Amino acid sequence: MMHATVSQQDSQDMAAPHLSWDKEVDVLVVGSGAGGMMSALVAASNRAEALVIEKAAQWGGTSATSGGGIWIPGSDQAKAAGFEDNLDDAFTYVRGLSADNVPDANIRAYVDNAAAMLRWLTANTEVEYVAQPYPDYHAENPGGSAQGFRTHLPLEFDGRKLGRDVKTQRFPSPAASLFGYLQWSFAETYLLLYRTKGWASGLAKSMARYWFDWPFRFTSRKDRRLTLGNALTGALRAALNDKGVPVWLETPMREVVRRDGVVVGVVVERNGKPYRIRARKGVVLAAGGFDKNQDMRDANAPLYPAARYSGGVTSNTGDAIRAGAEIGAGTMNLQSAWAAPVFYVPGEDRGRLCTIERALPGCIMVNRSGERYLNEAASYHIVGQQMAARQRDHGDASPSWMIFDYRYRHLYPMGPVLPLMPDWMHKGAVRSILKKASTIEALAGKMGVDPGKLSATVARFNADAAKGVDSAFHRGEPAYDRMYGDPRNQPNPCLRPLSEAPFYALPIYPGDIGTNGGLQTNAKGQVVDQEGTAIPGLYAVGNNAASAMGESYPGAGVTLGPALTFGYIAARDMTGAND
Repeated sequence: MMHATVSQQDSQDMAAPHLSWDKEVDVLVVGSGAGGMMSALVAASNRAEALVIEKAAQWGGTSATSGGGIWIPGSDQAKAAGFEDNLDDAFTYVRGLSADNVPDANIRAYVDNAAAMLRWLTANTEVEYVAQPYPDYHAENPGGSAQGFRTHLPLEFDGRKLGRDVKTQRFPSPAASLFGYLQWSFAETYLLLYRTKGWASGLAKSMARYWFDWPFRFTSRKDRRLTLGNALTGALRAALNDKGVPVWLETPMREVVRRDGVVVGVVVERNGKPYRIRARKGVVLAAGGFDKNQDMRDANAPLYPAARYSGGVTSNTGDAIRAGAEIGAGTMNLQSAWAAPVFYVPGEDRGRLCTIERALPGCIMVNRSGERYLNEAASYHIVGQQMAARQRDHGDASPSWMIFDYRYRHLYPMGPVLPLMPDWMHKGAVRSILKKASTIEALAGKMGVDPGKLSATVARFNADAAKGVDSAFHRGEPAYDRMYGDPRNQPNPCLRPLSEAPFYALPIYPGDIGTNGGLQTNAKGQVVDQEGTAIPGLYAVGNNAASAMGESYPGAGVTLGPALTFGYIAARDMTGAND
Protein backbone atom coordinates (compact mmCIF):
# COMPACT_ATOMS: atom_id res chain seq x y z
CA MET A 1 0.00 0.00 0.00
CA MET A 2 1.01 3.58 -0.62
CA HIS A 3 1.29 5.73 2.49
CA ALA A 4 3.22 8.66 3.87
CA THR A 5 5.81 8.37 6.60
CA VAL A 6 5.05 9.86 10.00
CA SER A 7 7.70 12.55 9.49
CA GLN A 8 6.05 13.66 6.21
CA GLN A 9 2.63 13.96 7.85
CA ASP A 10 4.06 15.75 10.90
CA SER A 11 5.84 18.26 8.69
CA GLN A 12 2.60 19.02 6.83
CA ASP A 13 0.72 19.45 10.12
CA MET A 14 3.40 21.81 11.34
CA ALA A 15 3.55 23.84 8.14
CA ALA A 16 -0.20 24.13 7.59
CA PRO A 17 -0.92 26.74 10.31
CA HIS A 18 1.38 29.17 8.53
CA LEU A 19 -0.50 28.97 5.22
CA SER A 20 -2.39 32.00 4.04
CA TRP A 21 -5.45 31.16 1.97
CA ASP A 22 -6.09 32.69 -1.44
CA LYS A 23 -9.73 31.55 -1.43
CA GLU A 24 -12.16 29.98 1.01
CA VAL A 25 -15.24 27.88 0.24
CA ASP A 26 -17.34 25.39 2.18
CA VAL A 27 -16.86 22.41 -0.12
CA LEU A 28 -14.03 21.95 -2.59
CA VAL A 29 -14.39 19.23 -5.23
CA VAL A 30 -11.33 18.01 -7.14
CA GLY A 31 -12.47 16.65 -10.50
CA SER A 32 -15.38 17.44 -12.81
CA GLY A 33 -16.72 13.97 -13.62
CA ALA A 34 -20.21 12.84 -12.63
CA GLY A 35 -19.35 11.99 -9.02
CA GLY A 36 -17.55 15.27 -8.46
CA MET A 37 -20.25 17.44 -9.99
CA MET A 38 -22.90 15.54 -8.04
CA SER A 39 -21.04 16.26 -4.79
CA ALA A 40 -20.82 19.97 -5.60
CA LEU A 41 -24.47 20.17 -6.64
CA VAL A 42 -25.80 18.46 -3.51
CA ALA A 43 -23.57 20.64 -1.33
CA ALA A 44 -24.77 23.81 -3.07
CA SER A 45 -28.38 22.69 -2.71
CA ASN A 46 -27.73 22.39 1.04
CA ARG A 47 -26.64 26.05 1.19
CA ALA A 48 -22.91 25.38 1.06
CA GLU A 49 -20.55 27.42 -1.10
CA ALA A 50 -18.95 24.94 -3.48
CA LEU A 51 -16.14 25.06 -6.03
CA VAL A 52 -15.07 22.46 -8.59
CA ILE A 53 -11.50 22.40 -9.86
CA GLU A 54 -10.44 20.40 -12.92
CA LYS A 55 -6.89 19.60 -14.00
CA ALA A 56 -7.69 19.36 -17.72
CA ALA A 57 -8.76 22.02 -20.19
CA GLN A 58 -12.04 20.14 -20.66
CA TRP A 59 -14.62 19.21 -18.03
CA GLY A 60 -16.62 15.99 -17.64
CA GLY A 61 -13.80 13.51 -17.08
CA THR A 62 -14.16 9.88 -18.06
CA SER A 63 -17.88 10.19 -17.24
CA ALA A 64 -18.37 12.36 -20.32
CA THR A 65 -16.78 9.73 -22.55
CA SER A 66 -18.86 6.87 -21.12
CA GLY A 67 -22.24 5.43 -22.03
CA GLY A 68 -23.76 7.30 -19.09
CA GLY A 69 -25.40 4.16 -17.70
CA ILE A 70 -25.97 3.72 -13.96
CA TRP A 71 -26.77 0.55 -12.00
CA ILE A 72 -29.50 1.43 -9.49
CA PRO A 73 -31.43 -1.27 -7.59
CA GLY A 74 -34.98 -0.53 -6.49
CA SER A 75 -35.47 2.65 -8.50
CA ASP A 76 -38.73 4.47 -9.10
CA GLN A 77 -38.10 4.06 -12.83
CA ALA A 78 -37.87 0.27 -12.47
CA LYS A 79 -41.11 0.19 -10.51
CA ALA A 80 -42.79 2.26 -13.22
CA ALA A 81 -41.63 -0.34 -15.75
CA GLY A 82 -43.22 -3.08 -13.67
CA PHE A 83 -40.10 -4.46 -11.97
CA GLU A 84 -40.30 -4.82 -8.19
CA ASP A 85 -36.72 -5.10 -6.98
CA ASN A 86 -35.51 -6.34 -3.61
CA LEU A 87 -32.60 -4.46 -2.04
CA ASP A 88 -31.53 -7.49 -0.01
CA ASP A 89 -31.24 -9.42 -3.28
CA ALA A 90 -29.16 -6.63 -4.76
CA PHE A 91 -26.87 -6.63 -1.71
CA THR A 92 -26.49 -10.41 -1.88
CA TYR A 93 -25.66 -10.17 -5.58
CA VAL A 94 -22.95 -7.50 -5.19
CA ARG A 95 -21.56 -9.01 -1.98
CA GLY A 96 -21.11 -12.36 -3.70
CA LEU A 97 -19.08 -10.80 -6.51
CA SER A 98 -17.11 -8.11 -4.69
CA ALA A 99 -13.68 -8.53 -3.11
CA ASP A 100 -13.53 -9.85 0.45
CA ASN A 101 -11.76 -6.71 1.70
CA VAL A 102 -14.68 -4.45 0.71
CA PRO A 103 -16.75 -3.79 3.87
CA ASP A 104 -20.37 -4.90 3.95
CA ALA A 105 -21.26 -1.39 5.12
CA ASN A 106 -19.96 0.19 1.91
CA ILE A 107 -21.98 -2.14 -0.30
CA ARG A 108 -25.05 -1.66 1.90
CA ALA A 109 -24.67 2.13 1.74
CA TYR A 110 -24.62 2.00 -2.04
CA VAL A 111 -27.57 -0.37 -2.41
CA ASP A 112 -29.69 1.47 0.16
CA ASN A 113 -29.00 5.00 -1.14
CA ALA A 114 -28.82 4.54 -4.92
CA ALA A 115 -32.55 4.91 -5.58
CA ALA A 116 -32.78 7.96 -3.27
CA MET A 117 -29.85 9.51 -5.12
CA LEU A 118 -31.52 9.01 -8.49
CA ARG A 119 -34.78 10.41 -7.15
CA TRP A 120 -32.91 13.52 -5.95
CA LEU A 121 -30.97 13.82 -9.20
CA THR A 122 -34.03 13.76 -11.44
CA ALA A 123 -35.91 16.17 -9.14
CA ASN A 124 -33.08 18.73 -9.01
CA THR A 125 -31.61 18.60 -12.51
CA GLU A 126 -32.77 18.01 -16.07
CA VAL A 127 -31.20 14.54 -16.06
CA GLU A 128 -33.70 11.89 -17.11
CA TYR A 129 -33.06 8.17 -16.80
CA VAL A 130 -35.00 5.15 -18.07
CA ALA A 131 -34.68 1.67 -16.54
CA GLN A 132 -33.66 -0.91 -19.13
CA PRO A 133 -34.47 -4.62 -19.53
CA TYR A 134 -30.71 -5.18 -19.51
CA PRO A 135 -29.73 -8.30 -17.54
CA ASP A 136 -27.10 -8.18 -14.83
CA TYR A 137 -23.75 -9.47 -16.08
CA HIS A 138 -23.97 -12.49 -13.74
CA ALA A 139 -27.73 -12.80 -13.59
CA GLU A 140 -27.45 -16.51 -12.73
CA ASN A 141 -25.81 -15.65 -9.38
CA PRO A 142 -27.88 -15.34 -6.17
CA GLY A 143 -29.67 -12.00 -6.18
CA GLY A 144 -28.98 -11.32 -9.86
CA SER A 145 -31.67 -10.01 -12.20
CA ALA A 146 -32.13 -11.73 -15.54
CA GLN A 147 -34.98 -9.31 -16.26
CA GLY A 148 -32.68 -6.35 -15.85
CA PHE A 149 -34.17 -2.98 -14.84
CA ARG A 150 -31.24 -2.16 -12.58
CA THR A 151 -29.32 -0.58 -15.41
CA HIS A 152 -30.60 2.88 -16.40
CA LEU A 153 -29.68 4.94 -19.45
CA PRO A 154 -29.93 8.73 -19.80
CA LEU A 155 -32.11 10.57 -22.28
CA GLU A 156 -30.48 13.22 -24.45
CA PHE A 157 -29.82 16.76 -23.23
CA ASP A 158 -29.81 19.99 -25.24
CA GLY A 159 -26.25 21.32 -25.10
CA ARG A 160 -27.42 24.78 -26.09
CA LYS A 161 -28.50 25.21 -22.47
CA LEU A 162 -24.82 25.22 -21.51
CA GLY A 163 -23.98 28.29 -23.55
CA ARG A 164 -20.23 28.65 -24.08
CA ASP A 165 -19.48 25.85 -21.60
CA VAL A 166 -20.48 23.22 -24.16
CA LYS A 167 -17.30 24.02 -26.09
CA THR A 168 -15.13 22.87 -23.19
CA GLN A 169 -17.08 19.70 -22.42
CA ARG A 170 -15.01 16.60 -23.08
CA PHE A 171 -15.92 14.87 -26.34
CA PRO A 172 -17.46 11.38 -26.21
CA SER A 173 -15.22 8.39 -26.78
CA PRO A 174 -14.51 7.52 -30.43
CA ALA A 175 -16.16 4.17 -29.64
CA ALA A 176 -19.39 5.94 -28.63
CA SER A 177 -19.72 8.43 -31.46
CA LEU A 178 -19.73 8.44 -35.25
CA PHE A 179 -16.63 9.89 -36.91
CA GLY A 180 -15.53 11.07 -33.47
CA TYR A 181 -18.09 13.87 -33.20
CA LEU A 182 -21.67 12.81 -34.04
CA GLN A 183 -23.48 11.72 -30.89
CA TRP A 184 -26.14 9.05 -30.78
CA SER A 185 -28.28 7.14 -28.31
CA PHE A 186 -28.26 3.40 -27.69
CA ALA A 187 -31.58 3.13 -29.57
CA GLU A 188 -29.97 4.76 -32.59
CA THR A 189 -26.98 2.46 -32.25
CA TYR A 190 -29.24 -0.56 -32.72
CA LEU A 191 -31.09 1.14 -35.56
CA LEU A 192 -27.82 1.65 -37.41
CA LEU A 193 -26.31 -1.64 -36.29
CA TYR A 194 -29.08 -3.72 -37.83
CA ARG A 195 -29.96 -1.12 -40.48
CA THR A 196 -33.65 -1.50 -39.83
CA LYS A 197 -36.30 0.53 -41.60
CA GLY A 198 -35.57 4.25 -41.49
CA TRP A 199 -31.88 3.94 -40.58
CA ALA A 200 -30.62 5.88 -43.62
CA SER A 201 -33.05 8.76 -43.26
CA GLY A 202 -32.39 8.88 -39.52
CA LEU A 203 -28.64 9.12 -40.09
CA ALA A 204 -29.14 11.78 -42.75
CA LYS A 205 -31.25 13.86 -40.37
CA SER A 206 -28.63 13.58 -37.63
CA MET A 207 -25.86 14.62 -40.01
CA ALA A 208 -27.91 17.54 -41.31
CA ARG A 209 -28.79 18.69 -37.80
CA TYR A 210 -25.10 18.63 -36.91
CA TRP A 211 -23.73 20.39 -39.99
CA PHE A 212 -26.47 23.02 -40.14
CA ASP A 213 -26.06 24.04 -36.52
CA TRP A 214 -25.07 27.55 -37.60
CA PRO A 215 -23.29 29.75 -36.61
CA PHE A 216 -22.01 27.43 -33.86
CA ARG A 217 -20.59 24.96 -36.39
CA PHE A 218 -18.06 27.56 -37.56
CA THR A 219 -16.54 27.83 -34.07
CA SER A 220 -16.63 24.27 -32.71
CA ARG A 221 -16.74 20.60 -33.76
CA LYS A 222 -18.91 19.83 -30.73
CA ASP A 223 -22.29 18.19 -31.29
CA ARG A 224 -24.74 20.13 -29.11
CA ARG A 225 -27.20 17.27 -29.09
CA LEU A 226 -25.75 15.54 -26.04
CA THR A 227 -26.31 11.82 -25.46
CA LEU A 228 -24.97 9.09 -23.18
CA GLY A 229 -22.21 10.35 -20.82
CA ASN A 230 -22.26 13.77 -22.43
CA ALA A 231 -25.97 14.05 -21.58
CA LEU A 232 -25.40 13.17 -17.93
CA THR A 233 -22.43 15.48 -17.41
CA GLY A 234 -24.04 18.23 -19.50
CA ALA A 235 -27.18 18.27 -17.36
CA LEU A 236 -25.10 18.22 -14.17
CA ARG A 237 -23.01 21.16 -15.37
CA ALA A 238 -26.14 23.09 -16.32
CA ALA A 239 -27.50 22.55 -12.79
CA LEU A 240 -24.20 23.74 -11.31
CA ASN A 241 -24.40 26.86 -13.47
CA ASP A 242 -27.93 27.51 -12.21
CA LYS A 243 -26.62 27.26 -8.63
CA GLY A 244 -23.71 29.57 -9.39
CA VAL A 245 -21.08 26.88 -8.70
CA PRO A 246 -17.89 27.69 -10.64
CA VAL A 247 -15.80 25.07 -12.42
CA TRP A 248 -12.15 26.10 -12.76
CA LEU A 249 -10.40 24.38 -15.65
CA GLU A 250 -6.62 23.89 -15.96
CA THR A 251 -6.30 23.94 -12.19
CA PRO A 252 -4.36 20.84 -11.10
CA MET A 253 -4.21 19.97 -7.41
CA ARG A 254 -0.69 19.74 -6.00
CA GLU A 255 -1.23 18.99 -2.31
CA VAL A 256 -3.87 18.15 0.29
CA VAL A 257 -3.40 20.24 3.43
CA ARG A 258 -3.97 18.52 6.78
CA ARG A 259 -3.88 20.56 10.00
CA ASP A 260 -4.07 18.91 13.44
CA GLY A 261 -5.28 15.75 11.74
CA VAL A 262 -8.08 17.51 9.83
CA VAL A 263 -8.03 18.19 6.09
CA VAL A 264 -8.61 21.92 5.74
CA GLY A 265 -7.92 22.60 2.07
CA VAL A 266 -5.66 22.06 -0.90
CA VAL A 267 -2.86 23.73 -2.80
CA VAL A 268 -3.47 23.95 -6.53
CA GLU A 269 -1.70 25.46 -9.49
CA ARG A 270 -3.61 28.36 -11.02
CA ASN A 271 -2.26 30.46 -13.85
CA GLY A 272 1.10 28.81 -13.33
CA LYS A 273 1.39 29.74 -9.64
CA PRO A 274 0.58 28.04 -6.32
CA TYR A 275 -2.92 28.91 -5.12
CA ARG A 276 -4.27 27.89 -1.69
CA ILE A 277 -7.93 27.05 -1.24
CA ARG A 278 -9.44 26.48 2.17
CA ALA A 279 -12.44 24.14 2.49
CA ARG A 280 -14.44 24.82 5.63
CA LYS A 281 -16.63 21.71 5.45
CA GLY A 282 -14.64 19.28 3.38
CA VAL A 283 -12.64 18.29 0.31
CA VAL A 284 -14.01 15.71 -2.13
CA LEU A 285 -11.43 13.92 -4.26
CA ALA A 286 -13.16 12.93 -7.50
CA ALA A 287 -10.28 13.12 -9.97
CA GLY A 288 -10.42 9.60 -11.38
CA GLY A 289 -7.95 6.75 -11.25
CA PHE A 290 -4.37 6.35 -12.47
CA ASP A 291 -5.31 5.08 -15.93
CA LYS A 292 -2.57 6.97 -17.76
CA ASN A 293 0.20 6.86 -15.14
CA GLN A 294 2.55 4.17 -16.42
CA ASP A 295 4.71 4.21 -13.29
CA MET A 296 1.72 3.66 -10.99
CA ARG A 297 0.44 0.90 -13.25
CA ASP A 298 3.83 -0.81 -13.22
CA ALA A 299 3.92 -0.63 -9.42
CA ASN A 300 0.34 -1.64 -8.67
CA ALA A 301 -1.49 -3.23 -11.59
CA PRO A 302 0.72 -5.96 -13.09
CA LEU A 303 -2.24 -7.71 -14.75
CA TYR A 304 -3.19 -4.47 -16.56
CA PRO A 305 0.18 -2.83 -17.26
CA ALA A 306 -0.41 -0.86 -20.46
CA ALA A 307 -1.45 2.76 -19.94
CA ARG A 308 -1.58 3.17 -23.73
CA TYR A 309 -4.49 0.77 -24.10
CA SER A 310 -6.58 2.20 -21.27
CA GLY A 311 -9.81 3.86 -22.37
CA GLY A 312 -9.47 6.41 -19.57
CA VAL A 313 -8.82 10.06 -20.34
CA THR A 314 -5.26 11.33 -20.47
CA SER A 315 -5.60 13.52 -17.37
CA ASN A 316 -6.23 10.47 -15.14
CA THR A 317 -2.76 10.13 -13.66
CA GLY A 318 -3.56 9.34 -10.03
CA ASP A 319 -2.61 12.74 -8.61
CA ALA A 320 -5.34 12.76 -5.97
CA ILE A 321 -4.66 9.16 -4.92
CA ARG A 322 -0.99 10.01 -4.36
CA ALA A 323 -1.87 13.25 -2.55
CA GLY A 324 -4.23 11.40 -0.23
CA ALA A 325 -1.67 8.70 0.51
CA GLU A 326 0.93 11.37 1.32
CA ILE A 327 -1.18 12.65 4.23
CA GLY A 328 -1.82 9.18 5.65
CA ALA A 329 -4.83 7.86 3.74
CA GLY A 330 -5.15 4.13 3.26
CA THR A 331 -5.32 2.61 -0.21
CA MET A 332 -6.97 -0.60 -1.37
CA ASN A 333 -7.10 -2.86 -4.43
CA LEU A 334 -4.66 -0.77 -6.47
CA GLN A 335 -4.10 -3.85 -8.63
CA SER A 336 -7.68 -3.64 -9.91
CA ALA A 337 -9.18 -2.12 -13.06
CA TRP A 338 -12.41 -2.06 -15.02
CA ALA A 339 -11.02 -4.58 -17.49
CA ALA A 340 -12.00 -4.56 -21.15
CA PRO A 341 -10.89 -5.70 -24.61
CA VAL A 342 -9.87 -2.67 -26.61
CA PHE A 343 -8.89 -1.79 -30.14
CA TYR A 344 -5.97 0.57 -30.45
CA VAL A 345 -5.66 2.85 -33.46
CA PRO A 346 -2.12 4.20 -33.79
CA GLY A 347 -1.91 7.87 -32.88
CA GLU A 348 -5.02 7.91 -30.65
CA ASP A 349 -4.64 8.77 -26.97
CA ARG A 350 -6.67 5.84 -25.63
CA GLY A 351 -8.00 2.40 -26.44
CA ARG A 352 -11.45 1.94 -27.97
CA LEU A 353 -13.73 -0.27 -25.88
CA CYS A 354 -15.09 -3.30 -27.76
CA THR A 355 -18.59 -4.00 -26.47
CA ILE A 356 -21.15 -5.20 -29.00
CA GLU A 357 -18.98 -6.45 -31.83
CA ARG A 358 -17.78 -9.65 -30.11
CA ALA A 359 -21.32 -11.01 -29.69
CA LEU A 360 -22.38 -10.59 -33.30
CA PRO A 361 -22.44 -13.64 -35.61
CA GLY A 362 -19.58 -14.21 -38.02
CA CYS A 363 -16.53 -13.42 -35.88
CA ILE A 364 -14.14 -15.10 -33.45
CA MET A 365 -11.22 -14.06 -31.26
CA VAL A 366 -7.96 -16.00 -31.32
CA ASN A 367 -4.58 -15.69 -29.62
CA ARG A 368 -1.26 -15.41 -31.44
CA SER A 369 -1.21 -19.18 -31.79
CA GLY A 370 -4.43 -19.02 -33.78
CA GLU A 371 -6.59 -20.64 -31.07
CA ARG A 372 -9.79 -19.53 -29.36
CA TYR A 373 -9.50 -19.30 -25.59
CA LEU A 374 -12.70 -17.64 -24.32
CA ASN A 375 -16.36 -16.86 -24.90
CA GLU A 376 -16.09 -13.74 -27.03
CA ALA A 377 -19.61 -12.56 -26.14
CA ALA A 378 -19.15 -12.41 -22.35
CA SER A 379 -19.19 -9.04 -20.56
CA TYR A 380 -16.27 -6.84 -21.49
CA HIS A 381 -14.93 -6.96 -17.92
CA ILE A 382 -14.81 -10.77 -17.95
CA VAL A 383 -13.26 -10.87 -21.43
CA GLY A 384 -10.71 -8.22 -20.44
CA GLN A 385 -9.79 -10.16 -17.30
CA GLN A 386 -9.45 -13.42 -19.24
CA MET A 387 -7.30 -11.77 -21.91
CA ALA A 388 -5.03 -10.21 -19.29
CA ALA A 389 -4.70 -13.51 -17.41
CA ARG A 390 -3.95 -15.34 -20.66
CA GLN A 391 -1.23 -12.82 -21.49
CA ARG A 392 0.27 -13.19 -18.01
CA ASP A 393 0.26 -16.98 -18.10
CA HIS A 394 1.06 -17.66 -21.77
CA GLY A 395 2.25 -14.39 -23.33
CA ASP A 396 0.13 -14.85 -26.46
CA ALA A 397 -2.94 -12.64 -25.94
CA SER A 398 -1.66 -9.08 -26.38
CA PRO A 399 -2.61 -8.61 -29.06
CA SER A 400 -5.22 -11.20 -29.78
CA TRP A 401 -7.06 -11.06 -33.12
CA MET A 402 -10.69 -10.48 -33.99
CA ILE A 403 -11.36 -12.42 -37.20
CA PHE A 404 -14.46 -11.84 -39.32
CA ASP A 405 -15.66 -12.59 -42.81
CA TYR A 406 -17.03 -10.48 -45.66
CA ARG A 407 -20.64 -10.85 -44.56
CA TYR A 408 -19.78 -9.52 -41.10
CA ARG A 409 -17.71 -6.73 -42.67
CA HIS A 410 -20.70 -5.71 -44.78
CA LEU A 411 -23.29 -5.91 -42.00
CA TYR A 412 -21.65 -4.73 -38.78
CA PRO A 413 -18.92 -2.49 -37.39
CA MET A 414 -15.74 -3.97 -35.96
CA GLY A 415 -14.19 -1.29 -33.80
CA PRO A 416 -12.93 1.48 -36.08
CA VAL A 417 -13.88 -0.44 -39.24
CA LEU A 418 -17.35 0.67 -40.37
CA PRO A 419 -19.75 -1.32 -42.56
CA LEU A 420 -20.64 0.00 -46.03
CA MET A 421 -17.48 2.15 -45.97
CA PRO A 422 -14.85 0.77 -48.36
CA ASP A 423 -11.46 -0.04 -46.89
CA TRP A 424 -9.79 2.81 -48.76
CA MET A 425 -12.12 5.38 -47.19
CA HIS A 426 -10.95 4.59 -43.66
CA LYS A 427 -8.13 6.72 -42.34
CA GLY A 428 -4.60 5.47 -42.82
CA ALA A 429 -4.08 4.51 -39.18
CA VAL A 430 -7.06 2.15 -39.36
CA ARG A 431 -5.96 0.68 -42.67
CA SER A 432 -2.51 0.05 -41.17
CA ILE A 433 -3.91 -2.42 -38.62
CA LEU A 434 -6.61 -4.09 -40.73
CA LYS A 435 -5.53 -7.39 -42.30
CA LYS A 436 -7.38 -8.85 -45.30
CA ALA A 437 -6.98 -11.98 -47.39
CA SER A 438 -8.95 -14.26 -49.68
CA THR A 439 -8.38 -17.36 -47.52
CA ILE A 440 -7.99 -18.09 -43.81
CA GLU A 441 -4.51 -19.48 -44.44
CA ALA A 442 -3.41 -16.33 -46.25
CA LEU A 443 -4.90 -14.20 -43.48
CA ALA A 444 -2.92 -16.18 -40.92
CA GLY A 445 0.26 -15.29 -42.76
CA LYS A 446 -0.51 -11.59 -42.55
CA MET A 447 -1.32 -11.94 -38.85
CA GLY A 448 1.88 -13.84 -38.10
CA VAL A 449 -0.13 -16.87 -36.96
CA ASP A 450 0.39 -20.55 -37.84
CA PRO A 451 -1.91 -21.15 -40.87
CA GLY A 452 -2.65 -24.75 -39.96
CA LYS A 453 -3.72 -23.95 -36.41
CA LEU A 454 -5.91 -21.02 -37.45
CA SER A 455 -7.52 -23.03 -40.22
CA ALA A 456 -8.30 -25.86 -37.78
CA THR A 457 -9.71 -23.39 -35.23
CA VAL A 458 -12.02 -21.82 -37.80
CA ALA A 459 -13.11 -25.23 -39.09
CA ARG A 460 -14.05 -26.42 -35.58
CA PHE A 461 -15.91 -23.21 -34.86
CA ASN A 462 -17.76 -23.29 -38.19
CA ALA A 463 -18.93 -26.86 -37.67
CA ASP A 464 -20.46 -25.92 -34.33
CA ALA A 465 -21.80 -22.55 -35.45
CA ALA A 466 -23.69 -24.15 -38.32
CA LYS A 467 -25.70 -25.98 -35.63
CA GLY A 468 -26.05 -22.87 -33.45
CA VAL A 469 -23.83 -24.19 -30.66
CA ASP A 470 -20.39 -23.44 -29.24
CA SER A 471 -19.23 -26.65 -27.58
CA ALA A 472 -15.93 -25.08 -26.54
CA PHE A 473 -17.07 -21.90 -24.72
CA HIS A 474 -20.90 -21.86 -24.87
CA ARG A 475 -21.15 -18.51 -26.63
CA GLY A 476 -24.72 -17.37 -27.00
CA GLU A 477 -26.12 -19.41 -24.12
CA PRO A 478 -26.17 -16.77 -21.31
CA ALA A 479 -28.83 -14.05 -21.44
CA TYR A 480 -26.13 -11.39 -21.54
CA ASP A 481 -24.55 -12.87 -24.69
CA ARG A 482 -27.82 -12.99 -26.57
CA MET A 483 -28.72 -9.40 -25.72
CA TYR A 484 -25.95 -8.17 -28.02
CA GLY A 485 -26.41 -10.80 -30.72
CA ASP A 486 -28.36 -10.30 -33.93
CA PRO A 487 -31.90 -11.62 -33.32
CA ARG A 488 -32.33 -12.16 -37.06
CA ASN A 489 -29.65 -14.85 -36.92
CA GLN A 490 -31.13 -18.14 -35.70
CA PRO A 491 -30.97 -20.50 -33.91
CA ASN A 492 -28.20 -18.65 -32.03
CA PRO A 493 -28.00 -14.86 -32.47
CA CYS A 494 -24.29 -14.91 -31.64
CA LEU A 495 -23.08 -17.67 -33.96
CA ARG A 496 -22.60 -18.05 -37.69
CA PRO A 497 -19.81 -19.78 -39.63
CA LEU A 498 -17.05 -17.60 -41.06
CA SER A 499 -17.56 -18.70 -44.64
CA GLU A 500 -17.67 -15.72 -47.01
CA ALA A 501 -14.34 -14.45 -48.39
CA PRO A 502 -12.49 -12.18 -48.12
CA PHE A 503 -11.56 -12.58 -44.47
CA TYR A 504 -10.40 -9.83 -42.12
CA ALA A 505 -8.53 -9.48 -38.84
CA LEU A 506 -7.96 -6.64 -36.36
CA PRO A 507 -5.62 -6.74 -33.34
CA ILE A 508 -7.39 -6.45 -29.99
CA TYR A 509 -5.72 -5.94 -26.62
CA PRO A 510 -6.37 -6.64 -22.95
CA GLY A 511 -7.06 -3.15 -21.62
CA ASP A 512 -9.47 -1.31 -19.37
CA ILE A 513 -11.80 1.67 -19.14
CA GLY A 514 -10.08 2.89 -15.99
CA THR A 515 -8.47 1.71 -12.77
CA ASN A 516 -10.82 1.16 -9.82
CA GLY A 517 -8.55 0.73 -6.84
CA GLY A 518 -7.82 3.85 -4.84
CA LEU A 519 -8.21 5.56 -1.51
CA GLN A 520 -9.93 3.54 1.17
CA THR A 521 -13.30 4.97 2.24
CA ASN A 522 -16.11 4.17 4.64
CA ALA A 523 -19.87 4.03 4.13
CA LYS A 524 -20.10 7.85 4.25
CA GLY A 525 -17.50 8.31 1.51
CA GLN A 526 -14.95 9.52 4.08
CA VAL A 527 -11.33 8.65 3.38
CA VAL A 528 -9.87 6.46 6.14
CA ASP A 529 -6.30 5.87 7.26
CA GLN A 530 -4.39 2.60 7.39
CA GLU A 531 -6.19 1.65 10.62
CA GLY A 532 -9.64 2.39 9.18
CA THR A 533 -10.16 5.65 11.08
CA ALA A 534 -11.86 8.44 9.12
CA ILE A 535 -9.71 11.44 8.20
CA PRO A 536 -11.91 14.43 9.06
CA GLY A 537 -12.64 16.72 6.15
CA LEU A 538 -11.58 14.33 3.36
CA TYR A 539 -13.88 12.33 1.07
CA ALA A 540 -13.29 10.35 -2.13
CA VAL A 541 -15.73 9.16 -4.80
CA GLY A 542 -15.63 7.52 -8.22
CA ASN A 543 -12.36 5.93 -9.33
CA ASN A 544 -10.46 8.01 -6.77
CA ALA A 545 -11.88 5.62 -4.17
CA ALA A 546 -11.47 1.87 -4.03
CA SER A 547 -14.68 0.57 -5.62
CA ALA A 548 -17.36 -1.15 -3.56
CA MET A 549 -17.46 -3.63 -6.45
CA GLY A 550 -13.95 -4.87 -5.65
CA GLU A 551 -12.54 -6.44 -8.79
CA SER A 552 -15.97 -7.43 -10.13
CA TYR A 553 -18.36 -5.84 -12.64
CA PRO A 554 -21.91 -6.85 -11.60
CA GLY A 555 -23.76 -4.96 -14.34
CA ALA A 556 -23.80 -2.06 -16.75
CA GLY A 557 -23.47 1.16 -14.78
CA VAL A 558 -21.54 -0.02 -11.71
CA THR A 559 -18.90 2.62 -12.34
CA LEU A 560 -21.11 5.72 -12.53
CA GLY A 561 -23.83 4.41 -10.21
CA PRO A 562 -21.54 4.32 -7.14
CA ALA A 563 -19.76 7.54 -8.20
CA LEU A 564 -23.04 9.46 -8.16
CA THR A 565 -24.37 7.71 -5.07
CA PHE A 566 -21.29 8.24 -2.91
CA GLY A 567 -21.02 11.80 -4.23
CA TYR A 568 -24.56 12.29 -2.94
CA ILE A 569 -23.80 10.59 0.39
CA ALA A 570 -20.54 12.49 0.94
CA ALA A 571 -22.02 15.92 0.24
CA ARG A 572 -24.96 15.27 2.54
CA ASP A 573 -22.62 14.13 5.29
CA MET A 574 -20.31 17.13 5.13
CA THR A 575 -23.15 19.64 4.95
CA GLY A 576 -25.25 17.99 7.67
CA ALA A 577 -28.25 17.31 5.41
CA ASN A 578 -31.02 15.39 7.12
CA ASP A 579 -33.93 15.71 4.69
